[in-house]
Amino acid sequence: MPGWLGCLCRAYAEAIRQGAPKATQVSDRWHLCHGLAGAVEKTVIAHSDCWRPDPATRPARTPAAAGGSAPARAIDERTRARHTAMHGLLGQGVGLLDCARRLGWSLNTVKRYARADTAEQLLRPPRYGTTLVDPYRDHLRRRLVTEPNIAVTRLLGEIRELGYTGSATLLVRYLNQGRIDTDQTTPTPRRLVSWIMTRPAELPPHDQRHLDDLLATCPHLVTLAEHVREFARLLTARLGGELDDWLNAVEASDLPAVHAFVRGLRKDLSAVVAGLTLPYSNGPIEGTNTKVTLLKRQMYGRAGFALLRKRILLS
Repeated sequence: MPGWLGCLCRAYAEAIRQGAPKATQVSDRWHLCHGLAGAVEKTVIAHSDCWRPDPATRPARTPAAAGGSAPARAIDERTRARHTAMHGLLGQGVGLLDCARRLGWSLNTVKRYARADTAEQLLRPPRYGTTLVDPYRDHLRRRLVTEPNIAVTRLLGEIRELGYTGSATLLVRYLNQGRIDTDQTTPTPRRLVSWIMTRPAELPPHDQRHLDDLLATCPHLVTLAEHVREFARLLTARLGGELDDWLNAVEASDLPAVHAFVRGLRKDLSAVVAGLTLPYSNGPIEGTNTKVTLLKRQMYGRAGFALLRKRILLS
């Protein structure tokens, strides 16, 4: 059990050292990757102002499309106001717990706002799916290039002649969101994290191209991806002896969230090195625990221990 998981895991590690001092503690590789993924997600969100489209800088295509949607603007303004209030208290020397009491927020929310240097780091990118307008994007783009002030009603009539079956509201929203300017839908932070954490050879070509385009907008994310791939190389090739070089390289880069992950690894470095060197893994145990948890949740409030025991033994 890796010590970086928290006080409980450090307690387990200390208990093992006292009860079986000759035993070799080995960090679980899945949890190492999971911890790294959490640090990657925090970094991706912190730099979302680099890789997500900024509604404030989009050119206004039509009067209806100018300025973005009112709900989106309201959310952004609320986030900025909350960020200003939070950092105003911090500037006065108010502690995090006192900030939570004064603002009426949870402590986790206070910590999230305190970590963000700017309000933009707190603004999540929009989540867009496919729509009925997508097949007509090229036509709309051509028409807006040749006639920037064309009325939305004319655009609606033209694409309906081409087979569009959606509503006028959907078209207006599509234009307001600026989706006419790009062929690629902006991914969610977790989707971008999954792309970064996936082996390049296993990523579909279109996702890899999209990832490359997004990384090119932010040097910090380029460095992050390099660190992730190097850590994956150490893990898959069992090169725990080279971990210290990786830790030093991460600490030399401007990635605070990954620095926190590295500090956790250093607290139980011998177990982490063993996890990246030895062939042992508690993966089967983790799988069994997950299965037992699933069975318990399926039976919650319906049956007692006897039936749970029987299902576990027979599964």
